[in-house]
Order: sequence, then structure tokens, then C-alpha cells
Amino acid sequence: MNDLPSRLLRRVVSLRALIACVYAVLLPLAAVRAMRISSENGMERLIQPDDPDYIATRAFQKIFPDRPTVVLVFDADWSAPSLERIEQATDALRKVPHVSAFSVLDAVRRARPGASPEELHKLASGTTFFEKQGLMRDGLLSIACDLDVHSSKERDEALAGIDRAVAGKGPVRRVGAPYAQAWIEEQSGRASARYFPYFGALIVAATLFLYRSVRTLFAFLLTLATTVALAVAAGGLLGYNFTIVSVLVPLTVLVTTLAALVYLHSRFVDMPAVAGDMPAVAGDTPGGDGNLPGGVDLGEHQIAALRNKLLPVTASMVAAILGFAALAVSKVRPVRELGIWTAVGLAIAWVVSFTLFPALQRIFRTPTGKARTEAGLYERLAQFLPGFTFRHRWLFVGGAVLGSALGAAALFGIPGLLKPMSVGTDTATYIDPSLQLRRDLTWFRSHVGDFNVAHVWIHLPKANALEPETLLAADQLQTALERLPHVIQTIGPTTFLRLRRYFAGQGEALPQDPAQFAQAARDLEQLLLTEPGLRGYIDVNGLQDLNITVVFEEGDAQGYAALTAGIGRVFEGLHAQGFEGAQARAVGESLLQVKVGASLVPTLATSFAITAALIFVVFLFVFRSGTARLLAMIPSIFAILVTFLGMRLFGAPLNVATILIATTVLGTTETDQVHFFHHLHEREGAPLGEALLHALRVSGHAMVFVTCINAAGFLALSFSSFPPLRQFGLVTAAAFLLALVADFTALPAGLFIVDRLHGTAPGRPPKSTHRPRSP
Repeated sequence: MNDLPSRLLRRVVSLRALIACVYAVLLPLAAVRAMRISSENGMERLIQPDDPDYIATRAFQKIFPDRPTVVLVFDADWSAPSLERIEQATDALRKVPHVSAFSVLDAVRRARPGASPEELHKLASGTTFFEKQGLMRDGLLSIACDLDVHSSKERDEALAGIDRAVAGKGPVRRVGAPYAQAWIEEQSGRASARYFPYFGALIVAATLFLYRSVRTLFAFLLTLATTVALAVAAGGLLGYNFTIVSVLVPLTVLVTTLAALVYLHSRFVDMPAVAGDMPAVAGDTPGGDGNLPGGVDLGEHQIAALRNKLLPVTASMVAAILGFAALAVSKVRPVRELGIWTAVGLAIAWVVSFTLFPALQRIFRTPTGKARTEAGLYERLAQFLPGFTFRHRWLFVGGAVLGSALGAAALFGIPGLLKPMSVGTDTATYIDPSLQLRRDLTWFRSHVGDFNVAHVWIHLPKANALEPETLLAADQLQTALERLPHVIQTIGPTTFLRLRRYFAGQGEALPQDPAQFAQAARDLEQLLLTEPGLRGYIDVNGLQDLNITVVFEEGDAQGYAALTAGIGRVFEGLHAQGFEGAQARAVGESLLQVKVGASLVPTLATSFAITAALIFVVFLFVFRSGTARLLAMIPSIFAILVTFLGMRLFGAPLNVATILIATTVLGTTETDQVHFFHHLHEREGAPLGEALLHALRVSGHAMVFVTCINAAGFLALSFSSFPPLRQFGLVTAAAFLLALVADFTALPAGLFIVDRLHGTAPGRPPKSTHRPRSP
């Protein structure tokens, strides 16, 4: 062959020394750049920075810093020894840098200095305020710790200081987002270190098993290491950081590149010396430049093998690149970055596969194979499958369609009958159930309460936040909000006035008469100087902003939507003079987290549709048959939808990782179909049974081995202690195997159904004159 692709490939091989030197320089540079990429694995990274709610929340936090809180729950009654233990722990916590601590004892002791434990208990239990905040229950007393931290390092140091402060103070349960976020960041950061050794061992074992050549192993390892280093470094050049799901970038690039190398090298090992129907190469070549037995030149043999696989490898890579690039539509920032990052990495993988790998094949003198004269197990399977799938074609295709339909129903739901699968962003589901941290959180929710927090940000038209009419309107708004369903408590500008009035023996309710209210609130300005906590509800600088914190249950998307709608109705219906011209908006981290969950299913549906459409377009240019374009996608779509059906049946959750299964599986498994149809069309015009047998013989072995390697590679994530990655690895591996089953059953069965020309009996394909060796 002397077409343009062949000439370019010859040029690559002829420049092998130069190419190897260039990559030898790039590899360490890329590795250094990759190691300098910082990690941002927190859940807060899940939202796009241009999202309106994200912008509003960050603007609100500049006025009212929303400090993360840790709650420490002690088994304690109101006896003197127990109170002394709580106070000792509180004093120790206040000595920790960046930590401020508060307990119910602080409030009641200030109100009743020198009171007995019994009097303090009576005073604390006379109001529901402390109980609703989770600071006290029967037999329990809690300390709330606010963390004034501005980085992950400061947070981790503060948490370590808290642990030291409460050590030896008796059993204590630790609950709070900072503990969960610290653990999630640590585990997602460790994921790569855990699976890379496993995957390295897998590559070594698979390469030696398939090709029985140390030289081939070195070529594979150097190509894969270079590809991953360049792909990861590219993310750094794009300005990306490691996030909660970015561990999937190097893994996806690894398995996709490995699949391409297996297809390329298997063809080099097994293909006939020259493209066409010439006999297979016999014997083993001991060294690089020279002739194979039969006078076939090794260089031409390599070019012919590369040229034969250029189209299917390129088509499959392009389809995968476009599939992952489709994730750019996501509003979830790490998902969007992962899609673009992976697409760039796969483009790099294609370049390395057709430059460095052919150069290393010649430099290391990787051996070709030996022809087999005996019919092996796979050869008998290849002979058996065409007739078998023809006889049961309706069963296989019908089963694939039924499984896909059930999977679609399980994922997207059936209106009026079945709800769609919900996406979880609950922090607890991201923590390993075996950990004490997860057990403490579960216990707290069942015994104390499942607290979700929202903030009502009120912006006033003028600086009158301390005017009595404004404060009266705020108090009326708090009271009205507490009547909403699932609202546990509100805390706002007048909460401190209520508590002061209660401790004075006048009850918690503030007078609603404007004159009496003005008298009760006359010294609120003085309280702003003595009560730092009050500044979290009134902007002391501009006096134009108020904050009302709402603690509520039902923190899912529906619950938050109902709360937000209720806040809007209450505020609009409140015709208080103090709020004329004011604006109110619900903000907060909980809102952002829920919004992420609500956007994940649209991300799945949209990116999946775009991916399928783009891959269909790629197939449009590769295959002339419209039927082939459709049938080629059957195994992948079947595997994806049946996987979601299994997740629904076995209770596996949709989360920020498992939501990526569709794109990952579709972008990876279509490689098999591309290669299968490419070799099927090599026998275009022949009876379908004969064409199927040829495609199964040439590409079938590689399809089996690539799928098994991919499944085993993603299965490595099952060793992760981070539940989303562990679930993603298990489910994706299962999807790969399902796709392989469909490749050998539903796909040929579908071809038989639509085929109108049966040149030979499908059940008895013509015997081949040669049998390519299994890799």
C-alpha cells in the first residue's frame, strides 16, 4: 500500500529514534507538571461559578460569613460532674486556633450566675430554643464549634485540635460538614494511589499473557506512562485541579489507550503479511529490521498492520473524544471539567498510539506471532456463533430491546407509575458506612434531628436595619416562616431579644404593638457591641442587610423547592412597613448542594443524547450502511440501560460518580463495535455468515481481551473506601461485560434480522483457508 496514510506511517517509523527522544524529553516535564496540580476535592466544587445562586450565596457570605460548624455530642445529664466535664471541654476547645465554642451552659450561666445545676436545667428546658438547635436532649449535651478557616489546611488543623481538646472527656460523637468534607477530600485524593498499582499489575499480567514478550511489555508500559502523564499535565495547562471525580480522567485514558494498543498490536502479531487474503505469517522474528519467513519485510508488515487498524482506532477514539466532550453541557463543574479533560487526554492518546508506540515496536523489536494449526476454543466459538445467533435472532434482539426498555423506565421513570431514579448529594452517602464518622452522623439524625439550613437574605432599600419597624417586620417574618411545613426553627435579628426577654422572666414572644416593640428593641444597637453572634444577622457596616437562618427538615430537592416557594409567599404576603422596597432571596450551601443533585439527571440525559448523536455521526462517515450505524450502538445502549435497571433493583444510588456511567460506557464500548464492523465490511458482498465469521476471527479475540481488561481496570476502583468511586467501578465493570455479551449475541442477531441477502446458509459459514492466531 502506498496511499497517504501508509506513507505517513512509514515516515513515523523511519523517524522512530527522533520520536522516542522527543517523548523522552516530554515525559519528565509532563510528570512534573502533573504533580503540581492542586486538589480541590470538596463538595463545594460541584457547582458552576457563574450559577446565579452560587453568585448570590458568595455575595451573601461576604456580608454574613457562613462559618462551618461542628457539633460535639456528649452523654451527659445536669449533674455537677457532667456540667464540669462539659465546661472543661468548652474551655479546651476555645484554646484551639480558629475555633469558637458554645454550649447551652454559656447562655444559662450568664443569665443565672451561681445557680445550681437543677436551676440551670429548669432554665434551659423552659424554652425550645436550645433543644431545636440540637444543643440538648434528655441525657445529652452538645457543644457547637464554629470554624473560622479559609483553607483545607486550616480546617484540618482545627479539626485535629478539636479532637485533641475532647480527648479523655468521655465518649463524644462528632458531627458536622467539616469532618465529612475532610474525609471525602482525603479519600478521593488517595484513589489514584490505590488503583494505579493494581492497574499496573493488570497491564503486566495481561500483556505477558497475550503476547508472551517482555519487549512488548516495555513498549506498552512506556506508551501508557507517556500518555497518562501528558493527559494529566494537559489538565494542569487548562487550569483544572483534581476534584472529587477527576480520578476517572487518568483511568479512562489508561483503559482506552490500552484498548487501542491491544487492537494495534494484536493485528501486528496476527495479521497476514500484506493486507488482503494472503496467508498468515508463520514463525517468529527474533529481531527488528529484516525479513519474516516467506520473504515478507517486517517493516511492510508493521505498516500494513497499522494501516489496517488506522480507521477503526481513529473512529473509536474520535467517538470517545466527542462523547466525553459532550459533558461540557453539565452545570456541575467537576463533571464539566472531567469531560473536557478526558476528551483532551484521549486526543493525546491517539497521537501517542500512532507515533510513540510504532516507534517502540521497532526499537524494542517486538516479535510477531506464530500461526496455529489447531482449532482452539475461540475458533470453535467463532464457527458456532453465526448459526446460533441466526436461529435465536428474535430471542436475542427481543431480549435486548426489552432489557433496554426496562432500563429506560427504571432510570427516567413512568409518569404516574414510577418515579425516576433520584440523585443523592447527601454527604452521608459519600462516607463509608463502616466508619465511626458515618455512624455518628446516622445516630445524630435519628436521635437529635436531620438539620438542613437555609438563609433568607433581606436587602433593604436604605440603611434602616436597626429601626424598630424594620425589626418588627423581621420578627413577624420569622414567626410566619416557623409556621411553614418542615421548618424546625428560625434564627434572626430578634432572636437575641427573645432570649433576653425569656431570661428576664417575660416569656419569649416579643410585643407586636409598635410602641411596645420599640421599647423592647431600644438597646439592640448596644447588643451588637456585646454579642458577636448577633452580627451574623444584622450587617453592622451598611445596615442594609438582614439574615434569617431557617433550620428545616426534608432537605432534598423537593423539600428545598417547597421551602423556597414558601419563603417567597410569606415575604410577599407580609405587608409590613419596615420591608417596603426590600428584596428577599433564599441562599446558602444547602441550596447549592441540592441544585447540584437536581442538575445531575439533566446532565445524564443531555450528555447521553449528545454522545449518542455524535457517535452516530462518526459511524455515518465510517460505515455506509444506515442499518450498520444503528445496529452498532445496540450493545452499548443495552449495557447502559440494563446497568441502570440493575442499580434500581439492587438499590445502588445515582451520585456525582455513577451519573457518569452512561458517557463512560458508551464512549468506551463503542470501540468494539467500530472494529467489529470495520472487519465485517472487509467481506462486503460476501454472505453475511461468512462476513460475520471473518469479523469474529479477526477482531473477536481482541474484543474479549479488551473488554476483560477494561472491566478489570475499572474494577480496581472497588478497592476504594470512597463509596461513589467504589460503586462506579463495580457498576461500570458490569456494564462492560454486558456490552460484550450483546456484541456476540444481539448484534449478529440484529444483522441477520435486517439482512435481506443470504448468499449461504447462515448457520454454516464457509470454512476459512487460514485461522489467525489468538493473541
